[in-house]
Amino acid sequence: LSSSAHSSFLLLLLFTVKLGSLQCELLPDAMSLPVLEQKGDIILGGLFSLHDMVVEPSLSFTSMPPPPQCTRFNFRTFRWMQTMIFAIEEINRDGKLLPNITLGYKIYDSCSTPHQALKAAVELMGSEKGSGIEGKLQSKGTCNGTVPVVIGDGGSTQSLVVARFLGVFHVPQVSYFSSCACLSDKKEFPAFLRTMPSDFFQVYALIQLVKHFGWTWVGVIAGDDAYGRGGASIFADEVRKLGACVALHEIIPKNRAQTAISSIVSNIRSSQARVILVFAVEQDAAALFDEALRGGLTGIQWLASEAWSTAAVLSTPRKYHHILQGSMGFAIRRAHIPGLQDFLLQLNPSGPDAHEDPFLVPFWEEVFQCSLGVWAKGQLNNVEGKPPCSGTEELESITNIYSDVSQLRISYNVYKAVYAIAHALKAMRSCVKGKGPFSQQACPDLDNIEPWQLLHYIKQVAHVNSFGDEIKFDENGDPAAIYDLVNWQLRSNGEMEFVTIGKFDETTTTESQKLQIQEHNILWNGNQTKVPLSVCSSICPPGTRKAIRPNFPVCCHDCVVCTAGEINAIECVRCLPEFWSNPERTVCIPKQLEFLSFSDAIGITVTAISLIGSLITCVVAFIFSCHRTTPIVRANNSELSFLLLFSLTLCFLCSLTFVGLPSEWSCMLRHTAFGITFVLCISCILGKTIVVLIAFKATLPGSNVMKWFGPVQQKAIIAFCTLVQVIICTVWLVVSPPTPRKLMPRESAIVILLCDEGSHIAFALVLGYIGLLACLCLLLAFLARKLPDNFNEARLITFSMLIFCAVWVAFIPAYISSPGKYATVTEVFAILASSYGLLGCIFAPKCYIILLKPEKNTRKYLMSKATTDKF
Repeated sequence: LSSSAHSSFLLLLLFTVKLGSLQCELLPDAMSLPVLEQKGDIILGGLFSLHDMVVEPSLSFTSMPPPPQCTRFNFRTFRWMQTMIFAIEEINRDGKLLPNITLGYKIYDSCSTPHQALKAAVELMGSEKGSGIEGKLQSKGTCNGTVPVVIGDGGSTQSLVVARFLGVFHVPQVSYFSSCACLSDKKEFPAFLRTMPSDFFQVYALIQLVKHFGWTWVGVIAGDDAYGRGGASIFADEVRKLGACVALHEIIPKNRAQTAISSIVSNIRSSQARVILVFAVEQDAAALFDEALRGGLTGIQWLASEAWSTAAVLSTPRKYHHILQGSMGFAIRRAHIPGLQDFLLQLNPSGPDAHEDPFLVPFWEEVFQCSLGVWAKGQLNNVEGKPPCSGTEELESITNIYSDVSQLRISYNVYKAVYAIAHALKAMRSCVKGKGPFSQQACPDLDNIEPWQLLHYIKQVAHVNSFGDEIKFDENGDPAAIYDLVNWQLRSNGEMEFVTIGKFDETTTTESQKLQIQEHNILWNGNQTKVPLSVCSSICPPGTRKAIRPNFPVCCHDCVVCTAGEINAIECVRCLPEFWSNPERTVCIPKQLEFLSFSDAIGITVTAISLIGSLITCVVAFIFSCHRTTPIVRANNSELSFLLLFSLTLCFLCSLTFVGLPSEWSCMLRHTAFGITFVLCISCILGKTIVVLIAFKATLPGSNVMKWFGPVQQKAIIAFCTLVQVIICTVWLVVSPPTPRKLMPRESAIVILLCDEGSHIAFALVLGYIGLLACLCLLLAFLARKLPDNFNEARLITFSMLIFCAVWVAFIPAYISSPGKYATVTEVFAILASSYGLLGCIFAPKCYIILLKPEKNTRKYLMSKATTDKF
């Protein structure tokens, strides 16, 4: 067994609990512990860790071990003890709360170790008979002594041991600083209560803090005790539930070996976490920060548990200021207790009762670093190297954590614990037989209090103290959790100040209002005003998604750019078909509409070519009108020429219907107008070709064929040919008309607006009919190409129809292979090219003769034989 375990084992052998009678048997030669006591009608027990360490004696296991030596006197805990005495004397002096009843106390030093705390608890359970432990635990054959309630201990580890012991006898224990969530288990610790909130609420507050500032890569370092391990474990579990990650989880050993702590500092540095929670008592935290200073660890935003969030042992030494400036943590509520500071400063080792105080001498010697001599009541003091005290020392001249009442937080908890017990005693005194919990029995006897009775009344305490705080316990023996959020800020005078920047109130019903923070008052580590970033991987920029790294926590990831058409949320999300991702890949925006617009370059070009073509046609018509009596105009039915020019004008203008946003009307108009105007145009050419061919045949002797192809018959041919196309188009519009259509390619950022033909058969019939007339016209013109005229129009028609047919034969594969609006552009250019071909081949030579060669514009010249018969 280790020395600590061996001592605890010996303590457990101090008595044997028999199920029937709870008889206690003592081991001989047990030594009494130093105790500070004050007589009274009712004695309150107290446990305080006045020393931080115990020097264990060497064990021979052949004789009783010598008493351990407690070292490193703690001024802060001594103030807590004095606060208990102050509260008891205040209640006695006032006399209103417990009139005619005087409270006393018995206070022991637990020396921050579980077995020492258990020794003190056993002492508190003894009776007044005998000296030391001998002769105690014998009153009435039970383990009930003169102490019906115990205030303490401070550390959770000590309280765990004491609570198990006191719980067996239902002796109420009210702790002022034990926050381990495990102590809320009433099955295991039925008599334990506290004025300190459970770590469960502190951890919840810390989790809300982590969530509020968006930290996802947080380290946690715990002390090697119930407080540190328990709180850190709950915090780590809750951080993972939050979706964040624990960068490291380390334990500070109780022996505070430099090698182990140096390893912790190295792990902090390698983890790259910038926010570290230290869930440990102030002594363990100091060991960590000492090593951090030696290792040059900087740039860490430290989160403090309430055990050291306002600890003067860390905030006072200037050596810690560089690394702890900006630290943040939750602290329990503080209060200003009137008269406490004067009470603290009135201590004097030369006073009349000073010799009865076993803790005053080591306190005085530690404060003034002088020697008062060795106290002879079992308390061993190391006075080597200390000069003797002069007797003129005064506490008012010393500024330390003992006399500093600016941060009365744990002291306030002690104060509340004393008053909670006093109110419970008042309720017991106010008991009326036949009412309340003891209705079938006599009321409790204040001269002989049974601890289980007092336990009941303490659980029922509910009062508002002079500071406006309600003091009560829930079903787990815990108080309401209300914390101040404090920020360590270094002032210009070099002093560290605890600035309250928010609070956490667990009693608030609204979840969002539990944590309140004034962010503009925060100064972060390094005197920064910007919230520190603590992530394993940088936040993925907009337009990227997280890709988890194999064998790494979920918070560690790489950023992968979303593909086009996707945006990032948690993962890259495909936009709806009509939407596309913006260049940053952060939001879906409507796709760009693509159609042949009047505003784009191609649309402007098409419009210009179309209008120029119609204008030229009108100019040609004007020239023909001005020279309508000349032979070259009259040579081949001038009416057909004007009708052909009119149809060509419509052909040029119909191309404009293909430009602009497709609509139901424009889609129906563009295809039908195109089909009808081109048939009208080809019909006119066909009529002119027939006239040319028949005219020369009619010159043969005995021919009477011209009477069948006069002006009326020519108009009938044109009307008939055009009517067929009109019928086809009408049926098309009735059965399955062209309609607007959207093409939305998944991998494209555009929506193509076009006109769907509706019935592909009808569209093929329209084009096929135009092609049929064009081929027929080409055939007839080819047959008439060698007629003996100086101006043979059949040749011009042949060339025009060759160009027409070549354009539309090339149009078909180009139209099929062209994407988006370019299919429409292909169709429009086919219309314009064929129209210009007809206009240029048929009318350009005639205009040339009319305007530039008028001498050839005579009947004699036109009727003379051509100089060549070759085509």
